[in-house]
Order: sequence, then C-alpha cells, then structure tokens
Amino acid sequence: MPMSIKGLFPIDNWDFKSESVLADLPVEDFELLTANKVDKIYKKGEIIFWEGSHPSGIFYITKGKVKKYKLDKDGREQIIYVANTGELLGYHAILSEDRYPDSAAVLEESKITFIPKTDFLHTLQRSEVLSRRLLKTLSHEFAVLANSLSLFAQKSVRQRLALQLIVMREKYKVNFQSGMPVEINMSRDDLANLVGTARENVVRFLSEFKEDKILETKGRKIIVHDVSKLIKIADYR
Repeated sequence: MPMSIKGLFPIDNWDFKSESVLADLPVEDFELLTANKVDKIYKKGEIIFWEGSHPSGIFYITKGKVKKYKLDKDGREQIIYVANTGELLGYHAILSEDRYPDSAAVLEESKITFIPKTDFLHTLQRSEVLSRRLLKTLSHEFAVLANSLSLFAQKSVRQRLALQLIVMREKYKVNFQSGMPVEINMSRDDLANLVGTARENVVRFLSEFKEDKILETKGRKIIVHDVSKLIKIADYR
C-alpha cells in the first residue's frame, strides 16, 4: 500500500511552501536580513501577533508549528492555515502597509526568529532573489487559500476532515520513510477550527475512521495508518 502521496494527492495545492524563500539566499542578502534578528522560544499556545495590530517585523519559524487564524463575532477561531518549520509569517502586512489580517499562535513549543521591518524592507530592495521568491510565494499562497475557500463551499465535514488530515500528515512528517505511520499532535479543538465544524463532529468522524482502521488515537495524537483511504474519502479532484 503506498504511503507516500505523490501522484495520489496534489499536496502542493494545500501548502504555502514559503520555506524556500530564505533557503540558500546569497550570503550578503542573508546577513543583511538577519543583522538584528532576535530568537525567542514560544510556549505552546502563546500568541506571536494579533489580528489588527501593526507589524513591526516578520517572523521566521526556526522550529515548530504555528496556526494562523481569525476570530468570528462569537469569539470562535477559524484556522486559516498551519505553518511549519522554515516558513515566514507576517510579511503580507508589511508589503501591503497594513495591519495583520489574522492572528498567529504556536501549536507546540517553537523557536521563532523576529526580523525587524526596516531590515526586511531594506533587504527586499537590495535582493533580486528575495523579491522574486516572495512574489512567487505570494501568488502560490493566493492559490492555496482559494482552494481552501472552494473546499468549504463544496465538501462535507467528513470530506474536509479527511483532507485536512492528509495535509497535516505531511506537515508532521519527521525523518519519514515509506510505510511509516505519521503522528499528528493536534488538539481536537484546533482540528475542528481547521475543518470549520464543531468539536463533536470531529470526534465522531475520527471514531468512524478508527473503526475503519484508517488511523488510531493516543490521547490528542492521531496516528495515520492508511492515507490512501483518506484520499478516497476526501474525493479531491
């Protein structure tokens, strides 16, 4: 049974891939960008920035995972995206000279590097490589978010949960080899906010997936055993 999803599911349609933005930047550009960087360890659940606040810089996830989310009028979270190690946060607001369009909080203990706004903008002016990559990343992120919106309009909760489990499985892979199960370490509340449904619906469908031997749970951890069955349930075209 294939456990790598290449050829089975278009994962690139669901992942921002901004980790390539700073990879192998020319040395002088990287040094300029990180001249005044500040590293900070965030504890699980800690807020990096709030929706509506003014940006003072960008954030690079050195290690960990971050949820980007908005609050509805009743104070419920809608998770827009889960960012992974190596991804950049907060640069949209600086480029658009606007406030943060969403909030960001860490899902697990994370090391986040803060880069001041002036250094980011100065490097962007000087570095063709960085500006080209950011433009490419922005257009890709737009496509990913457009996919997410169409998903909410067209798919059932069961299909959305299956699809988000496929995407989260990719993000939680560590030293992955074919055939290995992958542990997703995410609270049921966060998973429900990502799927856009009530917690009890997530719990009910997870139980169903467990009965079908697609996955198992250990506390808050979800261990995916059969990703090909999730792909069938998601029915993604």
